[in-house]
Amino acid sequence: MNILTTNIWDNLPILAAATETESADSALVLAGVLLSLVAIYFTSKLGGEICYRFNLPPVLGELLGGVAVGVSALKILVFPEGGADAGDSLLMQFLTATSALTPEGAQSVFMAQSEVISVLSELGVIILLFEIGLESDLKELIRVGPQAAVVAVVGVVMPFALGTGGLVYLFHLPVIPAVFAGAALTATSIGITAKVLSEIDRLNSTEGQIIIGAAVLDDVLGIIVLAVVASLVKTGEIEIGNVIYLIISAGVFLIGAILLGRFLTPFFIGLVNSLKTRGQLLLTSLIFAYILSYIAQVIQLEAILGAFAAGLVLAETEKREELEKQILPVADIFVPIFFVCVGAKTDVSVLNPAIPSNREGLILATFLIAVAIIGKVVTGWSVFGQPDINRLAIGIGMIPRGEVGLVFLGVGSASGALSKPTEAAIVMMVITTTFLAPPLLRVVFKPSEAAQAVEGVTEAIETSPKP
Repeated sequence: MNILTTNIWDNLPILAAATETESADSALVLAGVLLSLVAIYFTSKLGGEICYRFNLPPVLGELLGGVAVGVSALKILVFPEGGADAGDSLLMQFLTATSALTPEGAQSVFMAQSEVISVLSELGVIILLFEIGLESDLKELIRVGPQAAVVAVVGVVMPFALGTGGLVYLFHLPVIPAVFAGAALTATSIGITAKVLSEIDRLNSTEGQIIIGAAVLDDVLGIIVLAVVASLVKTGEIEIGNVIYLIISAGVFLIGAILLGRFLTPFFIGLVNSLKTRGQLLLTSLIFAYILSYIAQVIQLEAILGAFAAGLVLAETEKREELEKQILPVADIFVPIFFVCVGAKTDVSVLNPAIPSNREGLILATFLIAVAIIGKVVTGWSVFGQPDINRLAIGIGMIPRGEVGLVFLGVGSASGALSKPTEAAIVMMVITTTFLAPPLLRVVFKPSEAAQAVEGVTEAIETSPKP
């Protein structure tokens, strides 16, 4: 007892100094986080505005902006999981030069600041999937019919099988990274395709309806695939029994959450209407989303599946439009952190062909791009009962990965399952497919438009009065 008391009194100066150091570090960690958010928001807006002016999705600008400020270029925003330390971060160097941070204490501040930004990034992807679920129409998913369902299933199975099989047997990648990269190939960005179809006045065409319906179903199937693959990464091995369990549990969770949510919806609406303080709808909805995300996480699925399910459930309520408006500012705050961080963590320098050791990664990127295009184009030929339909247009409409592909990449990167060349190859695949799809979609619809124009002129000539 005396020895213990003596040790405590003897160490009081040390404990007091440690407390002061922790307090100082906390303030400097906050300063580092603030600087990081400044860099992230500035980059996301600049990149988004540039892409918007070229009729490209702003999220692609956020990704490219992240690449510019990350480990590949300026090194303003770097992370320890990529092998970086405080000395590699321009942000930490600036903080050291403008504050009381010492070079000795910079590493601990760098680690803490990186952890905070990573957590905010994870929260961003949860908000994103909640928003996607909220924008999805469950009735439309049921209504789209067997044709869209067949296109969606083929659009998931083909690229996944070709990508995973090719990476394992041609490039001899380990099974887990190959499965994750194959899963990233299954995504379809409904937002990009819908925008192009709307611009060329084809959104309500038969092809347009099949594309949109299949893309929506792709999102659901893709999220289930992502949850299963991410869970496999955690276990570190692929067992058929475990895969079957994860698929069944993901399906049961999603369906069960929707059915239970529909049962509890009247109570939810009543609770929201009875609350009188600010944020009653938004905060109550986020509580519901976080609870489902927590449940999905603890049963070895991914939190994003719970967030998506929560969005689907709340999309069926009378509060949908109001909630969509209220969630937008929250998404504007958190979602860019996710996309910029994905870009910042991606080292595209591993694709530099001038370095011999990088050429394998470049070949890997070329392979993924080819599979990403072929695996979706073939979906047009899975449509049945429509002999005169533009099958090529349907296939090309399914090509863009956009923000959905980045969600896969972000989860894979955070799990540590992907090597740097594989991450960079997936980024190149997402960028290429996102850039290619809009102009190609306009081109493949031109023949039908030209035929309609010729037909209209011919019809006008035939019906015009004869002299």
